[in-house]
Amino acid sequence: MVRELGGGGSERQLTEIARSLDPDEFEVHVACFRPEGLRLRQLEASGVKILALPVRSLYRRSAWVGAWILIRYLRQYRIHLVHTFDAPATIFGVPAARMAGIPVVLSSQRAHRQLSTLASRWMLRLTDRLAHGVVVNCQALARHLVEDEHVAQDKVLLCRNGIDTTVFNPAGRRRMTSVADAGLVAGCVCMLRSEKRLDLLVEAFRRIAAPGRRLVMVGSGAMLEPLERQCEALGLGRYCHFEPATDDVASWLRSLDIFVLPSRTEGLSNSLMEAMACGCAVVASDAGGNPELVSHLETGLLFASGDVQALGDALVRLAADPALRAGLGSRAAARMARDFTLEMASGRMAAIYRDRLRRVSPPVR
Repeated sequence: MVRELGGGGSERQLTEIARSLDPDEFEVHVACFRPEGLRLRQLEASGVKILALPVRSLYRRSAWVGAWILIRYLRQYRIHLVHTFDAPATIFGVPAARMAGIPVVLSSQRAHRQLSTLASRWMLRLTDRLAHGVVVNCQALARHLVEDEHVAQDKVLLCRNGIDTTVFNPAGRRRMTSVADAGLVAGCVCMLRSEKRLDLLVEAFRRIAAPGRRLVMVGSGAMLEPLERQCEALGLGRYCHFEPATDDVASWLRSLDIFVLPSRTEGLSNSLMEAMACGCAVVASDAGGNPELVSHLETGLLFASGDVQALGDALVRLAADPALRAGLGSRAAARMARDFTLEMASGRMAAIYRDRLRRVSPPVR
C-alpha cells in the first residue's frame, strides 16, 4: 500500500518490488489513494491488481469509507500479508488490516520522522505497536526507530533499496542537448523539497562558476521557484538549468560529472544510488543513510550536513581533478552493481515476507 503512484522514492521501490517478486510464490495487489502516475502504468503493464481507495483525507468520512472497502477487499482475496510503504498508507492501512484479521501486517519507515507532523508522528507510534514489523531501508533509520521511537529491536527489519542496473549504469555517458556544450556539469536529480537543502548547492556552486560550467537541477517540487530566485540573486542565472521532472532520469544522470546531494536528512537515497550507478562523482552530506552508500574518497566525497564551506571545497577539488572524478565514478558504479541491485532488494523483501508468514499460527494457506 502507498498513498499515490507518482515519481517518489517510496513509490518506485514499491513498484519495483511488486513487479519482481516471484509470481509462483506471491500474488501481488497494490492499494493506493491516488491511482494515477508513471507507476500505475508500470504496475498495470505487469498485471498487478490495483485497488483505488476513495480516501481524500485521513480525518474525514472518506477514510472510514475507504477502510470498509479495504477490509472487504482483503477478505475477498484472502490476503495473507499487508505491507504499507509510506506514512499516510501506514496510518490508514495498518489499523484497517489488523481489523480485517490479516495474519501479517508490516509498515515501512523510509525517512526520518522529524519530517512528519507531530500528529502524524504520534499516530505512527501507534502503528508501530499494531504492526508485526517495520521495514527500514538503512541502518540509520533502524537506529532512529529503536533509539528515538522506542520500537523493539526485533520488530525492525532491514531491506536496503535496490536499483535496476540495466537502466542505471555508466554505459554511453553523454550530455543531454540542453547542456551539450558544457565542459563541466554539476547538479542533482531529485524531488525539489526543502530537506534536500539544494540552496546549499547553489551557494557552493558560486565557488566553481565559470564559462563552460553548468549547474543543473532536474525535478519538480515546492523549492523550484525559491531556487530559481536564488540563482538569479547570486548572478548565476546564465550558468543554471532547471529541468522538470522526467521519466528519463538515467540520461540526465549520465550528463552530470558531479552529482550533489546536500540533504539535512535522508534514508537510503534512490537518487544518490542511481547517480552512483551511472558513474557520477558524488558529493553527499553525512546525513542518514548516505555514509552507508558513500565511502569518503573511495566511492564519493562526504561533507558535514549544512556546511556550505565544506561542500564548496569538495566542488573545487572535483572540478580541478578529472582523474579523481573518473575514479570515484567508476568505483561507485561498481559498488552499486555489486551490492545494491534490484534482485538483491527483491530477494531480501521476499525473505522478510516468507519469514513473517512462517511465524503465523496457524499457518496461512
